[in-house]
Amino acid sequence: MEGCSTLSHRSTFFVIVCAIIYISSTKTKILALQHTQQTAGGSSGDDDQSQLSRDELVFLESLEYLHRDDVESAWNILERDFQNSARNSDPGKRLHRLSQRKISLGGGTTFTSEYKLKADLEQARYLSEILHPQDPEKADFFASVVVPAYEAILERIPTLEQLETTMGLYKFQKQDVADGIMAVYNRALHVPNVSANRADGTPIPIFDKALKPAQIQKEWIDSNGIIVLDDVLTKETLHLIQQQIMWESTVWYQTKLPQRFGGYCGAYIDDGLHQKILLRLSVELRKLLPDIFDGHPLKYMWAYKYDSDSEFGGINLHADEAAVNVNLWLTPNDANLNKDNGGLVIYTVKPPHDWDFELYNRDTDFVYEHLLRPSGYANITVPYRENRAVIFDSALFHTTDDYTFRKGYKNRRINLTLLYGDMKKQRTQQQSSEL
Repeated sequence: MEGCSTLSHRSTFFVIVCAIIYISSTKTKILALQHTQQTAGGSSGDDDQSQLSRDELVFLESLEYLHRDDVESAWNILERDFQNSARNSDPGKRLHRLSQRKISLGGGTTFTSEYKLKADLEQARYLSEILHPQDPEKADFFASVVVPAYEAILERIPTLEQLETTMGLYKFQKQDVADGIMAVYNRALHVPNVSANRADGTPIPIFDKALKPAQIQKEWIDSNGIIVLDDVLTKETLHLIQQQIMWESTVWYQTKLPQRFGGYCGAYIDDGLHQKILLRLSVELRKLLPDIFDGHPLKYMWAYKYDSDSEFGGINLHADEAAVNVNLWLTPNDANLNKDNGGLVIYTVKPPHDWDFELYNRDTDFVYEHLLRPSGYANITVPYRENRAVIFDSALFHTTDDYTFRKGYKNRRINLTLLYGDMKKQRTQQQSSEL
C-alpha cells in the first residue's frame, strides 16, 4: 500500500479509514501483550508475539529496557530500527517498509495534508537558515531541494472543500513525484543525536533542583488526580529539547484527518522521537516521584506541534488508556498571546469501570451527554506555560483549551506527552463491594 502511487483521493480515504480500524485492534493487542508480560513477569509466549509486527515487537522490547532503567539499550534498539526504516534519507539503507500501524497513524509517505506541508515548509526554511554556519551543504539542500518541493505542491494542492471525500488528506500525484517529493517528505533529513550527557561525560541534570518531590507526591495523594508543576526541567535540558528535537529534528511524520481531528503534527517514540535525553527523562521522572509512578512503567511517548493560525484548533475530547498522563509544554511564553488559556481542560468526573474507551473516544457526544453534563461539566482548566507539566489520572477525559499563539515556526504550540501504566477506571458501588 505504501508503495502504490495510483490511488485516487477517494480510495486513499478508504485506505486510511481501514487503517484507523486496524490501529485500534493493534493497540489493543499491544496493551494486552504488555499486561500479560507485566502480570506474568516475562514474555507472553510465541503465540501472542506472532500477532505483532516486527516494529511493534521492537518497541515492546525497548519498553522492557526502560522499565529496567537501561536507557542505552532502549535507545540502541530504537535507533537501529529507525535507521533501517523507510524514514532513512538514503534509499539504499531502507531495509524495512513502513508498517501498517505507522501509516495508519498518518505517517505515510504517499499522502499529506495542507497544514502538514505548511509545517514542514516552515521547518525546512528554518533549517536552511540555522544550519548554514556549521553545515552549509545541508542548509543548501533544504533551501534548494526541500523548500521548492513543498512550495510547488502547496501552490496546486486542492482546497479542503475539494478534498471533502478524504477529510482533507491529499494523495501525491505524478507531478509531485516528478518534483522530488518522495525523496524528502516524511524522511529523516536532519535528526540530531541528542545525548543525555555533556561532552565531558557527566549526566545532564534533567529536573530543576527547586522541585520538592515529597510535597508534589503529597499533593497528588490529596488531589483529585490532577497536579500542576512549573519550571520542571533545568534550563539546559529545556533548551536542548526545544532546539535540537522539537524545532530541528525532522521527525514530525503524522498528519491527522484535518476535517475530523484537527490541524497538528505528531512525532512518536517508536518513529524517531527516541533521543536519549527524552528516554532518560521518562526514566528519571518515575524515580523522582515514586509514589505517583510506582508500578506504572512507561507505555508510550509522543509530541504534538500545532498550527498557530489553524481553524481546526487542538485535540478533541478524549481519554488516554493509561494510569498516569504527563503533559509537558515546551513553547516559549512569548508565543502565547492569551496567558489565561492555551493549555488543557480536564474534566474531573471519572468514567465508570465498564466503559469501552476505544468506543467512547469515537463517540464524544455520548461522553458529553452521559458523563460530563450530569456533573455540570466540572473541570480544571490549566493555562499554557513554558516548562509546565500537568500530571493527571489518564482515565479523565480532557481536551486542548482554546489557544492563540503568534505566527512563526518557533511559536507553534508544542506538548510532549508521556503515558505510564494501565488505566484505573471508576468501579461501580456493586463492583467495589465485591472486592
